[in-house]
Amino acid sequence: MPKYTYTALDIKNRKVTGDVDAQDEGEFRKIMRGKNLVPLKFKVPDEVKVNYHLKTGEIAELCRQLSSMLSGGITEVRALQILKERDFKPGLKKILDKLHKSMQQGATLSEAMQQQRETFPEILIEVFASGKTGDWLANVCGKVAAYYDWEHKLSARIKSAMRYPKILAFTTLGVTLIILTAILPKFFATVGSFELPHITLAVIAISDFLVSYWYIALIAVLIAYAAIKGLLCISKVRLAFDRARLIVPMTGNLWRTIYTARFVGVLSSLYSCGVTLDRALEITTANVHNKYIESQLPGLMNDVSGGEPLSESVRRIKGLDKKLADTILVGEETGQLDAILQYAADTFCGEAETAASALAQYAEPLTLVVVALVIITIMLSVILPMASVYSIFGV
Repeated sequence: MPKYTYTALDIKNRKVTGDVDAQDEGEFRKIMRGKNLVPLKFKVPDEVKVNYHLKTGEIAELCRQLSSMLSGGITEVRALQILKERDFKPGLKKILDKLHKSMQQGATLSEAMQQQRETFPEILIEVFASGKTGDWLANVCGKVAAYYDWEHKLSARIKSAMRYPKILAFTTLGVTLIILTAILPKFFATVGSFELPHITLAVIAISDFLVSYWYIALIAVLIAYAAIKGLLCISKVRLAFDRARLIVPMTGNLWRTIYTARFVGVLSSLYSCGVTLDRALEITTANVHNKYIESQLPGLMNDVSGGEPLSESVRRIKGLDKKLADTILVGEETGQLDAILQYAADTFCGEAETAASALAQYAEPLTLVVVALVIITIMLSVILPMASVYSIFGV
């Protein structure tokens, strides 16, 4: 019997590790629920590592093509055979070829995906595990494709919003380094005998250091970058960082909208596919992309499993838009939770796209302020000693 090694959250949101013997993934998850644990990641020790990880855009395209072929009456095995012969990246073609071979050996599509669970998201695996076929499955694939297409566009929009500030910052840094190391030293050499203001002395010190010890400055920058990346990999630091992102003035509301859209988008996609609410919430936990919110979801799952309405449990989650709980309450009262979740997903996904664009409206001015401060500092370091020279000579 396979031994599953796992990392999970317990009922007190503490991270625990261990291993259990289970016949398959379904039995493993049943054991986890019995222990009141929510698995964050797990693996069978002797399973082969997958080197290719599907991107959101690739998942969307794959689901879209599967939906098209399944709705035309093509079987899953035949659909995979067609897909693997198309012009995809080599890594993706290998994944599809492995899926096709597994299905030819008698495995279902969900079982074949489970064999490569590090490649395929649990949403896809759960959808195909339903055992349903035909138009229903084609429709569900279309919904999953729509969600991942939205996620791909949202991520691209957030990156695009930050692209201009990054380009501006790096350009300013490059120009500043040239000025400090190539231009200002020659100027300061001409005024070195005069009494200089403190701001000029500070800029001279920085300029001299960069000219003489540029390699130390470079090493210091690399160490600082690696340290920040390393700190963000620590659970407590990442938790604090993600929590701070939600309470920063002005941008905090924008991030809450984005995370709420991801939460309800995944939940709606799964619930509309016939996945139980408990299982849908379990999968949603790993798809919000904010550790602070994700750390609260095991408690939500326990409350819902204990019979508490979903709306009340969601209302207590810090970091999600409070409007979501009110919307879900309407669905519970009318008995149309499926339709209401879809409505909430559509609404918040639209608001999230607007929020992603609005992030640039805050990032760009902030970058310009920093750039202006750097330029003003350099200008003052040059203008003030020049003014002193002119006053001495009565110019």
